[in-house]
Amino acid sequence: MQRKANEASRVAKGQDLEVEHLVELTEIDPKQARTLLRRHGADWPKLKDEAEALKKED
Repeated sequence: MQRKANEASRVAKGQDLEVEHLVELTEIDPKQARTLLRRHGADWPKLKDEAEALKKED
């Protein structure tokens, strides 16, 4: 059984690689990134929107 290329490169939600990626993209802290990933899963457009909202609150 062969997997699609994008499936092999994805990590499960909440794992450190996703947290690091979200932190790099949005410049929020890792704790905030973990919270957003738990809340929204891999919905990256939503994650980016929520992270921007968090940055504006600070």
